[in-house]
Amino acid sequence: MLRRKDTYFCTMEKWLLFKNTKISYTDSGKGAVVVLLHGFLENKYMWKDVIPVISKNKRVLAIDLLGHGQSECIGYIHSMELMAEVVFAVLKSLRIRKITLIGHSMGGYVSLALSEKNPEMIRGLCLLNSTATSDDTSRKRLRERANKLAQANLSNIVRMSFINLFSEKSKEIFNSEIELALIAALQTSLQGYSACQEGMRIRPSRLNVLKNNHFKKIFILGEKDPVLPVKNGINEAKETESEVVILFGGHMSHIENTDALIAALKKFINQC
Repeated sequence: MLRRKDTYFCTMEKWLLFKNTKISYTDSGKGAVVVLLHGFLENKYMWKDVIPVISKNKRVLAIDLLGHGQSECIGYIHSMELMAEVVFAVLKSLRIRKITLIGHSMGGYVSLALSEKNPEMIRGLCLLNSTATSDDTSRKRLRERANKLAQANLSNIVRMSFINLFSEKSKEIFNSEIELALIAALQTSLQGYSACQEGMRIRPSRLNVLKNNHFKKIFILGEKDPVLPVKNGINEAKETESEVVILFGGHMSHIENTDALIAALKKFINQC
């Protein structure tokens, strides 16, 4: 059951077996299909405020990626390609052929991998607080270091990684929302944490996916994003002829700027 303000919205959790691994997702509403993919240390319920609005006239799938939420792990490297296979398997099981993709952070990387292999499926792609480029050397080293630290104290590294996504101002304003999201982040297993960190570390740049396809494209960026500088996102959007929307706040637009994000998503989805 998802809640937005005083309105309750019921959605049923469903399961798919992929390579003997349980994958959890929700399926809500009717109409053209919108697929929501969460970021690292998140799960499908990060979309709890988005789903009730979008599912009024669209069919909305929210999927737990490998090692997150209620979905299990496969091995020790969750590549973006492997997670895209998971998403495709869910869509195939439901006989869905056309989708609009919304991917937050790591979910954006998975969306790009899926779009690269199955461009004919894509009506539109939204990179929410995300990027089509690969990690630079510094970022790759940070991920390696984080994985080593996680072996010694997973909860500390998860807490530090998550809290650093917010500005000091946001930490004060959205304290209760951040605490709830942190509880979900702390449920991530060591295998899930490490496998996704490694998958993100080795991912290639997929700018060409945006350059070479003509489906609708948009970057939704946080003005004060501490992870992905807004100027980089603007440059990517320009280079790939994508629309760009800049929201007040940082990397977690679904918490820091919920209403503006929903308005931007509704507009984009309707255009697709």
